[in-house]
Amino acid sequence: MLAKVQSAAVLGIDAFIVDVEAHMERQLPSFSTVGLPDSAVRESRERVNAAIKNSDLPFPQKRITINLAPADIKKEGSAFDLPIAISILTASNILKHEEVSKYLFLGELSLDGALRPIRGALSIAVEAGKYDYRGIILPIENAREAAMAQGVNVYGVSSLRETISFLKQKDTIEPFHVDLDTVFSENRHCDVDFQDVKGQEHVKRALEVAAAGGHNIIMIGPPGSGKTMLAKRLSTILPDLTLREALETTKIHSVAGLMEADMALVATRPFRSPHHTISDAGLIGGGQIPKPGEVSLANHGVLFLDELPEFKKNVLEVLRQPLEDGKVTISRAMLSLTYPAQFMLAAAMNPCPCGYKTDLNHNCSCTPFQIQRYLAKISGPLLDRIDIHIEVPTVRYSELSSDMRGEPSQLIRERVKAARMIQIDRFRSNDNVFCNAHMQSDAIRTHCRLDAAGENLLKNAITRIGLSARAYDRILKVSRTIADLDNSPVIRPEHVSEAIQYRSLDRNNFFE
Repeated sequence: MLAKVQSAAVLGIDAFIVDVEAHMERQLPSFSTVGLPDSAVRESRERVNAAIKNSDLPFPQKRITINLAPADIKKEGSAFDLPIAISILTASNILKHEEVSKYLFLGELSLDGALRPIRGALSIAVEAGKYDYRGIILPIENAREAAMAQGVNVYGVSSLRETISFLKQKDTIEPFHVDLDTVFSENRHCDVDFQDVKGQEHVKRALEVAAAGGHNIIMIGPPGSGKTMLAKRLSTILPDLTLREALETTKIHSVAGLMEADMALVATRPFRSPHHTISDAGLIGGGQIPKPGEVSLANHGVLFLDELPEFKKNVLEVLRQPLEDGKVTISRAMLSLTYPAQFMLAAAMNPCPCGYKTDLNHNCSCTPFQIQRYLAKISGPLLDRIDIHIEVPTVRYSELSSDMRGEPSQLIRERVKAARMIQIDRFRSNDNVFCNAHMQSDAIRTHCRLDAAGENLLKNAITRIGLSARAYDRILKVSRTIADLDNSPVIRPEHVSEAIQYRSLDRNNFFE
């Protein structure tokens, strides 16, 4: 007796269709699974056996072979429990082939036959929308997430028994529908706002410039100056996620198992702040069963690295590829996975090991050699990818005690969105560039031309202030963003002057 039902699995953040075939013959009872199953898939035989019996259905006392095709791709996770159970019941003639055909099944079974949620439901629903399925049958906790794909009927069920009743048309289950506008409005909220920050107006301006041009930024200041507080509010002034960006970000969080039960879509820009003890695999992704790392979880959002020099050097070095390419590739012996990683890097650091080099209220106890060694923990190639360096001084008491509130994030975001629209029009013919930070040399020469006054100002900055050669292109790109915020088609000297102020770490005398 042979039966086949359809399921799916996730590879990276994208899904592929899996045929679950059940073959039974009259021999000594046994249960084997082939098709490169991992341990969770192999253990499904115990869950399926108990779930069928506890649903008051007979489990066949025969030799059962389950094949998961294509057999050359490793199958992971417990989402195959339900399709394996359905294929066995179909091969036993409890279900008919025409009842299960054209449905795609997913779900982990508990021993009593109840269904538990799975990972990657959105990715699978997007893939299923490419085929002519009658619908997807999956745990009811995943129905809201899967319905965001909008390309296939999604049926949420709570147990194996309910699934069988639906297939036999004894019970009616309506396809799960969601309203995208409602989901966006429900989930698009932020718990923090820039108006909560007292003082630091020049740092807020630097963060606005960074958000407007997609520039990476590093903040240097003593402990307690508000670096972390400011960084947490950076994502609130970025333009709203588009539907395409929201779906891609939701896929990543779903595959990583970070989607809450009542959350259908990641509608706000992610903000990820890993601890400095994180490993390179935790930051970039990987593991025995590869999973997306922090750089991918921050996709279309902000990755904040607090106390940057405290991160291990090898961990910081793996950031170079995703910062350059907007994606990260994880290679293993049998497969290679690519995860998206288009994020803004925001970093913070003290000016010295004790933290008080630039603090007028405390004495620094560090020697010049200790300061130099502390700064050397951040490599030149990583600094090359950070466009804006901004000093964050200690907040004065008069500012802390003031009742005046700062400018709210919404107003800043409107200016950022207007600048981004200018950049979208500018780079419309270039599919690889979406904002000023992504410009390469040819685009810089085309869009960042200076007049004589601007050229003279930049020349003096490089020769007299001691800015390094790496600062040249960065200043031009940041100048272009400042001009966009000013709605100016040309880069004026005042735009260059402001951009020069954002290269603190390139000054030869910064730590003297």
